[in-house]
Amino acid sequence: MNNTVLIIGGYGNFGRFISTELAKTSGIKLVIAGRNVTKAQALIQQLKTSPQTSAQLEACELNIYHNLAERLATLKPTVVIHTSGPFQNQTYHVAEACIQVGAHYIDLADARQFVAGIADLDKAAKAKNVLVCAGASSVPALTSAIIDNYLPVFDQLESVDYAIATAQLTNQGLATTAAVLSYAGKPFSQLKAGKPHTVFGWLDTRKRKFWQLGARLLGNCDIPDLALFPQRYPSIKNIRFQASLEVKLLHRCLAIFSGAVKLKVLPNIQSWAKTLLSISRLFDFLGHDNSGFYMELSGTSNAQPKTVLFEISAKHGDGLYIPCIPSILLTQKLLSGATTDRGAKACMGLITLNEYLHALEPLKIDWRETL
Repeated sequence: MNNTVLIIGGYGNFGRFISTELAKTSGIKLVIAGRNVTKAQALIQQLKTSPQTSAQLEACELNIYHNLAERLATLKPTVVIHTSGPFQNQTYHVAEACIQVGAHYIDLADARQFVAGIADLDKAAKAKNVLVCAGASSVPALTSAIIDNYLPVFDQLESVDYAIATAQLTNQGLATTAAVLSYAGKPFSQLKAGKPHTVFGWLDTRKRKFWQLGARLLGNCDIPDLALFPQRYPSIKNIRFQASLEVKLLHRCLAIFSGAVKLKVLPNIQSWAKTLLSISRLFDFLGHDNSGFYMELSGTSNAQPKTVLFEISAKHGDGLYIPCIPSILLTQKLLSGATTDRGAKACMGLITLNEYLHALEPLKIDWRETL
């Protein structure tokens, strides 16, 4: 049986960790692909020095915008993991090429419309008996797993409030920077009092204390959950997601830029990603590599108000790996036959919270629940 796993961007911030973990899987061929084959080869040489590596390794030069379907037909992958963002302006051409050659497709997209719209490929994916899964990342894979886990605690779940506190020293990817800048100052909707409510990216600044981190500033972020959760959890009336830059000066500057975009004083600042990323590196001396997350669920239980708080604290840069876990687990499930899910869908209901947390155990990551 062909068990070839192709990782597009397999040497990048997220791809490197995914490659390292899947390289421990015996009986598979792992193809690390991207536009820079030298980087792919360098990672392979590094992986070969590890006694844990048991997969067959191969480097491949691959440009997703050049003859992709033909290249995939030659490589014959069983599973393709697409890590090369940002996804905000991408089409589904990579997923469509995977369907064409009969390969399962998994991506780490966090773009709202991209993930929410992947179901448009459902009929084509089922016709080829493959799984096409978008958003195999912290959002919505982890966030929906948390809600699914605690949903039985509630008679009715009414509000979901959550945020990510990023670490200055682990957010160095250009694609990630471009993604978070794409909605700076731009309007998007979130659910408030049961109705769509317009907010603006990186505005509505507030302060929140995070477990083991201290106080952080937070601002609005646009993620797939805001489109997906009202349908998946129809009792919810309020959804709020925000995020934080660790260095408060940088967070306030981003809020100012976002306000200027909202007022149309500035254009979309996504094109500034490379420059702003370089500038942000000058402030590394003010930052650390610890990050955090909280999700607060509110509703009723036995006709009484009920709240559940779930928190994560990641140390020594390991928070960077949390978004990588779903693609690793899904790939393992597909190769082993542990999942028979087919069709095109967002990454919800495919991984349980216990599975996710078990995969995090080797990392410097703690979590706690308050019921």
